[in-house]
Amino acid sequence: MTTEPETTAQPIATMNAERLQIGETAIKALTKLGAEAAGVSLYPVPRPDGEAGIGLPETITVAVRHGAEPRIESIASLLEASRTKPRAKAGTAKALTLRAFIDLTKRHMTEHSVVFADSTWTAPSLTTVVDYHRLNAETAQDGAVEVGAAENLKHRIVYPFPLSDEWKAWVGQNGKPMDQAEFAAFLEDRIADLSSPMDFERGQYEPQFGTTLATPADLIQLARGLSVNVEAKVKNAQTLQSGEASIQFEEVHKDASGKPIRVPGLFMLKVAPFFAGEIARIPVRLRYRVTRDGAIVWFYQIWRPEYFVAERVQNDVILVAKDTGLPTFEGAPEA
Repeated sequence: MTTEPETTAQPIATMNAERLQIGETAIKALTKLGAEAAGVSLYPVPRPDGEAGIGLPETITVAVRHGAEPRIESIASLLEASRTKPRAKAGTAKALTLRAFIDLTKRHMTEHSVVFADSTWTAPSLTTVVDYHRLNAETAQDGAVEVGAAENLKHRIVYPFPLSDEWKAWVGQNGKPMDQAEFAAFLEDRIADLSSPMDFERGQYEPQFGTTLATPADLIQLARGLSVNVEAKVKNAQTLQSGEASIQFEEVHKDASGKPIRVPGLFMLKVAPFFAGEIARIPVRLRYRVTRDGAIVWFYQIWRPEYFVAERVQNDVILVAKDTGLPTFEGAPEA
C-alpha cells in the first residue's frame, strides 16, 4: 500500500513532459505561420517574350507581401536608391565654344549619335543627342526591315551660339516703334555699328529698295535734327524722287540750320552676329509713321537677318560633321 502512490506518479510526470514538448512545437509552428503571414518574399519574374520584353532585363525582382491582403510590389525604387552609379548616362552638357562642343561630342558619341542644328536667327544652337535611337536595318535574307531599338535620348550636348551684344541690341529693337526721343538716342548710342555703303552695295540695294543708302554721317545729322525737334509737330512729310523722305516740322522746331530734315530710307549695319565672330554687313530699312496729332513714330527693319545667321550655322555644321563623322539634321530632337 505504501508503494502505490509512487507507481501512479510516474506516468503523470511523463505525460506532463510530453504535453509541454507538444505545446512548444505548436507555438513555434504558429509563430512561423504568423511570420509568413505578415512577411515579405522576393521572387524573380522572367522577362516576357516579344515586344513586351523590349528594354527589360532578363529577370525583374518583385516583392510579394503576405497577410490578410497579399499584393505584389516593385522594389525598383529601392534598387535605384541603392545604386552607386547611374544605370545610363543622362543630362545636358553646355559647351561655350564650337571647339568644346566638338570635343565633348567625340568624347561621348556612339555609332547612333546624331547632331541637330537649329538655325532660328534669334536663338541658333547645335545639339548632340548621344543616346539617339538606333538605325533601322534591312535583313540580308528577305529584305524585310528590322526596326532599330529605341534609346533614352537623355544624354545631350548643346552649344547655344553666343550672340554679340551689338547684335542683340539691334535685334531687340527690330520692328518695334519708338518715339522721336527714343529713336534719336538709339541712333546716337549705336552709331559705331553703322558703315558707309560700298559701291557694289549701292549698285545692289539702291535699285532693289528704290532709295539711297545713307552714310553714318547722314544718320548722325538725322539724330541731331530729331533731338532738336523732339517736341515738334510734323507740318509736312513727303517722299522725294531719291526714295528719301523730307520731314518739315513746325516753324519753331527746325533743325540747327532751320531746314527740313532729310530721312534716308536705307543704311548699312556692320556688326558681328556672334561674339568674336566675323563681321556681317546687313542693309536696314528706316521707316516712320506720322500720327493724327502730328507726332512721329520711328522703327527700322533688318533685311533678311535669318540669312546671315543661317549661313554661319550651316558652315559650323559642316565643320562638326567633318570632325565627328556624325549625321546632322536641320531641326530639333524629340522632347
